[in-house]
Amino acid sequence: MRYKLGNGVMLIQPGTLPPSKQKNALQTADHAVKADDLLPESLHQFLACATPEAWLQWALENPETLLVDHAQCEKKAASTAMSLLYRYVDQPLLLSKMSQLAREELLHFEQVVALMEARGVTYQHLTASRYAEGLRRHLRSNDPERLIDVLIIGALIEARSCERFACLIPYLDEELAKFYRTLVKSEGRHFEDYLLLARQQTSGSIDERIAFFVAREAELITTPDTAFRFHSGVPA
Repeated sequence: MRYKLGNGVMLIQPGTLPPSKQKNALQTADHAVKADDLLPESLHQFLACATPEAWLQWALENPETLLVDHAQCEKKAASTAMSLLYRYVDQPLLLSKMSQLAREELLHFEQVVALMEARGVTYQHLTASRYAEGLRRHLRSNDPERLIDVLIIGALIEARSCERFACLIPYLDEELAKFYRTLVKSEGRHFEDYLLLARQQTSGSIDERIAFFVAREAELITTPDTAFRFHSGVPA
């Protein structure tokens, strides 16, 4: 069975294809929207792996959950930025960067919710994925080390989000594809702001710590997951 998401791509209902054929089920939509040209090369170099095709198929099989969890992610990103604003009032550059980021993320949250309403998608509570917690469990206890870790994690979440927006665009209906392209355009370098702030917390190198979290992030992205979310791994 197939059904439409919005006015574009035909999506395959979960469970209607045998496992032997599901790996070949991805089909691009009938539009020319893309975002690869917007992703900075530094983003590709930062992430240790690309989003697996198995996750893309999983996303297309769960269009409503994709939108609901996307809204949750935008809200959480704004909340994280606000938390940093309140906690680190003595850092002018951090205040400026996080204030701007919080406004952008809340605007994107509003836009996703509007898309959901237009498509008849109910905004419901979803349990959190293992992704952010899987990274945060490695946080060190005291500042400035803790703040450095928080900022590195923020960079990874932002980078992975944009990479996934770009990966999804060829398979989504044109309206949603165009919206995701605007997100890639506006958020594509947020991860660099996080890394800049992280490096400002110490006179020493944080490259080893970045490499540690990049490796943990890749593990979460490429290993089996039990529930589909925007930042989940591959289906178990």
